[in-house]
Amino acid sequence: MGRELLCLCRVEARRLIWLIGMMFAVILVFQYCEFPYGNLLSSLFSAGKASVVGTSNFQNGDSPSQSVSIGNMTNLIDSNSHRTFSVHERANNTLTSNGRDRIPKDASFSGKNGGSNHSLGLDKDSSPENLVKLNNISSENNGSAAEEAREPEKRFYQTNYTTDGDFSMHMIEKDYNTSTSEHIESSDSGFASPSPAVPPMNSSPHVASPSLSGKGRNSSLNRVPKVNKGLELPTSSVVSIYEMSDLLLQSRASSHSVTPQWSSVVDQELLNARLLIENAPIINNDPNLYAPIYRNVSMLKRSYELMEDNLKVYIYREGEKPILHQPRLNGIYASEGWFMKLLEANKKFITRDPMKAHLFYLPFSSLMLEEAFYVPNSHSFDKFIQFLRNYLDMIAAKYSFWNRTGGADHFLVACHDWAPVETNRIMAKCIRALCNADVKEGFVLGKDVSLPETYVHLARNPLRDLGGKPPSQRPILAFFAGRMHGYVRSILLQHWENKDPDMKIFGLMPKAKGNKKYLHYMKNSKYCICAKGYEVNSPRVVEAIFHECVPVIISDNFVPPFFEVLKWESFAVFVSEKDIPNLKSILLSIPEKRYLQMQMRVKIVQKHFLWHANPVKYDIFHMILHSIWYNRLYQLNPR
Repeated sequence: MGRELLCLCRVEARRLIWLIGMMFAVILVFQYCEFPYGNLLSSLFSAGKASVVGTSNFQNGDSPSQSVSIGNMTNLIDSNSHRTFSVHERANNTLTSNGRDRIPKDASFSGKNGGSNHSLGLDKDSSPENLVKLNNISSENNGSAAEEAREPEKRFYQTNYTTDGDFSMHMIEKDYNTSTSEHIESSDSGFASPSPAVPPMNSSPHVASPSLSGKGRNSSLNRVPKVNKGLELPTSSVVSIYEMSDLLLQSRASSHSVTPQWSSVVDQELLNARLLIENAPIINNDPNLYAPIYRNVSMLKRSYELMEDNLKVYIYREGEKPILHQPRLNGIYASEGWFMKLLEANKKFITRDPMKAHLFYLPFSSLMLEEAFYVPNSHSFDKFIQFLRNYLDMIAAKYSFWNRTGGADHFLVACHDWAPVETNRIMAKCIRALCNADVKEGFVLGKDVSLPETYVHLARNPLRDLGGKPPSQRPILAFFAGRMHGYVRSILLQHWENKDPDMKIFGLMPKAKGNKKYLHYMKNSKYCICAKGYEVNSPRVVEAIFHECVPVIISDNFVPPFFEVLKWESFAVFVSEKDIPNLKSILLSIPEKRYLQMQMRVKIVQKHFLWHANPVKYDIFHMILHSIWYNRLYQLNPR
């Protein structure tokens, strides 16, 4: 009896083991189906481990069906030196040759007449499932001080050199309990290069893939509008330029917009354009675009071509002057006026049929709004906001387009410092082109556009005094002059005014005819200090480029102009506000070869910051419009 019971127990034990094994196998199969691209083991066994920047964990039901997406690329950590590392992001189906990503030959993408066709129509045989996506937005870490040390007495600088003369400056804590940011060395090829390594955020949101593959990708257009949550900023008081680059990369894998209440032909046209841009043919050399100054020159060129051939903008004619339709063309806020003037006179991009419009322009001037309604010393914005609210109520009552998207396909261009406050609620879903681009004050990377603040002295000749001395004839190390707006400039003068012959740091300079003294210093200085005023923006950033002087930007949390396409670290220096006492040592630590490289690139990038009475290819007018177009492409949910 005992022997039979023992045998029975063994049989039952075997059955139990078999059942457990089957259950585990079922779990494995289920996990494999739910977690894309073989992330099963990491999902089961890597709980609690820090993730590499650039990865994204998808919730159930969010995994893309076939195509590879930004947020789920394979990440490799490759140690380049004892203090730097690279995060290489590669799509599973992307071929690599000489460190550059290339589209496999059998991955077709074309319009009706092939890949060179600029039409938004896709060939009937080129389904999204057959396309390999290139999303290699990159950032170059050059010429900036790290922003991690807590106390000045604990810091020292170490410079890391790369093979092409670029360098990154690390501010290292002696207190090893304080984390320091790891920096990336990337090539200047302009192709797929590593993303910036930035401190991991405390709370990383789950972001949806921007994949255009999968069935029924337009079905979301029929749902009730739903606002997607924005990206969470680092909890530290300062968001570095490298963290901004990472946030921009994450924003491309998510959507800041609402889902339209009903579908539209123009939505599909934008999705098709985005697909063509993400699969842009690799460009080796282009006579108009110097690859090292861009995040991805291939995508920029393709996007610009598609914008030229297809973009249609509808301008609301309603509204009275001077707040609407009356641009101011001189002064420090001239950017909003010049853009309004040139767009309203444009015949290529403007449509009179709102049904054909990809974008809707709200043509108000934030400067004229301030002049019309601000009561001195009142510190109140109520009248501004009420005027804009009444204007939008009129637009929404007369047209259906605002209501379809909640304003997500509408944009504004405003340079006055107060524009973010005026628009951050009633126009929060709009694409806002703002000079005051403060990432800590509501500016949304990947949705909003950083508008260049251009000081136009003479409206009939905006290019007067363009240029400066060649590098060999610039004896001054650094120059700044300006009013004592805000706290940063006071600190700058406290440490450097009349303290060093190489540092020409002044307050407000005496007025002179033609501003000749100020121009003399601009044209004869190697580095031009662009210190923030009351807000993060300053016209000196564009002035420095205008006079071929390398910008040194001292403005924490400032998103520089055209950040979605320009690689600012390749031609400008970023210094955190707390490092003003070390300003000279930072500049002197930049090798001469590196300075000459940056100065040359400033001359090349200059064309993107020039106003012309008749706009020319890739000038500031077209670049503003392109950034608005480009950001709109990533507002739409493709699924």
